[in-house]
Amino acid sequence: MKTSHRLDQAIQKLYSAFHNNELHPECCQQCAVGNILDNTDAWKHLSDSHGSLQLNYVGLVHQNLGRKFSGYSPLELLQIEARFLKGCGYSLPLNHNGKKPKNPEDKNVLFNGLCETVAFLCALDGVDNVMDYSRLFEFENDQPRYQLNATII
Repeated sequence: MKTSHRLDQAIQKLYSAFHNNELHPECCQQCAVGNILDNTDAWKHLSDSHGSLQLNYVGLVHQNLGRKFSGYSPLELLQIEARFLKGCGYSLPLNHNGKKPKNPEDKNVLFNGLCETVAFLCALDGVDNVMDYSRLFEFENDQPRYQLNATII
């Protein structure tokens, strides 16, 4: 399957952040978008609240000028972050009274957030979800429909 450069880069950065314990949903530099944008937090100025889907004035200016950050528009960045936070179990936008996981750095919490994020990133690029293994369990006449080609070490 052919994927875009931006999708490849985003997944690679999120993979590294997850396995290097550098992913934290409440930190604008270590959240999904923070990692996609090389651990910068400048993207937080595109909206007034972490997890919001509303662009503020600065965000609208960048969006209307057609600016891209690591290949993503300001609105796409907000959508990516919202998917990540929701997948981690947060209510949006983030605030001190909202729903949140007991341990935001728990690997299971982060994995759930990344599953939602990667699914959305793939949808943005119009490709099948790279994390969807459901096809492996499809069968015809009691035989697997597809063969597993990867070797797991």
